[in-house]
Amino acid sequence: MHEITHRSVETNGIRMHIAECGSGPLVVLCHGFPESWFSWRWQLPALAAAGYHAVAPDQRGYGQTDAPQAIDQYSQLHLSGDIVGLIRALGEENAVLIGHDWGSPVVWNTALLRPDIVRGVMSLSVPYSPRGSTKPTDGMRAMAGENFFYILYFQEPGVAEAELEADVRHSLRSFYYSASGDPAPRDVFRRLPKTAKFLEGVNDPGPDWNTWLSPADLDYYVAEFTRTGFRGGLNWYRNVDRTWEYMAALHGAKVTVPAFFMAGSRDGVIAMNPQAVADLKKSVPNLRGQIILDGVGHWTQQERPDEVNAAIIGFIKGLDYAG
Repeated sequence: MHEITHRSVETNGIRMHIAECGSGPLVVLCHGFPESWFSWRWQLPALAAAGYHAVAPDQRGYGQTDAPQAIDQYSQLHLSGDIVGLIRALGEENAVLIGHDWGSPVVWNTALLRPDIVRGVMSLSVPYSPRGSTKPTDGMRAMAGENFFYILYFQEPGVAEAELEADVRHSLRSFYYSASGDPAPRDVFRRLPKTAKFLEGVNDPGPDWNTWLSPADLDYYVAEFTRTGFRGGLNWYRNVDRTWEYMAALHGAKVTVPAFFMAGSRDGVIAMNPQAVADLKKSVPNLRGQIILDGVGHWTQQERPDEVNAAIIGFIKGLDYAG
């Protein structure tokens, strides 16, 4: 059994905690919200057993990694810079990048900005969408109308923090359950007025819930977010417009490195943006494959780890074979 070890490295002006396993070509695994390196606990040893050096950081604002106070320090340019710096800090010239949820824009954008050091990119849940002509929050307001939309709710500093941190266990358990493939689709993410709060749209399954997330796993997440709060992760959402402004020179740009996309059939992210999935081959012309896992929700690599591991390793070995 390959042991997961931990250390910290300096990258892009911050100190970043990483979990790592194995040796060989570098594979960097980038988590989403509200998670940490721990969301890759099933992938790290599997990649090590396949002959790779698997590294899962706590990304900026999460876990044991530094969390700058200034909101503007969480743009995609900062986050991609962290990953580029991490590759260098590990003494490598390149890496394969795997991302889930918010980690997906990080790996897509790193591949877009630095194709010279990204051998391949794989995204779970979030397809690549080229920069569009409309400021993101303007587009969200037009889409939501008089209804609640969580990213708009997250924009005001302190509001979502107060709600989510009031009872961290209830918040996380409700979110993890409701966005997974476990509940009936009509039971969660109800259409709510714009005055609603985030947790009004999710359901708490109660303490006996134990399918893809064990009580010990939930305990780990609860302890981490009880200690750190949610501000760091929420600041990523507060930079969607800033990133759009920073990336003007890359308007409409395509990701050209070898790529792979995987998501669950019941993932609300792909339900919100089916066109991005349909257009993926156009925006990512070197797309090597695409898998939709039947019955899986948003937490792809935790809900169905064996199938995700097989897909990741198959994709990377294809890159190795191709030189």
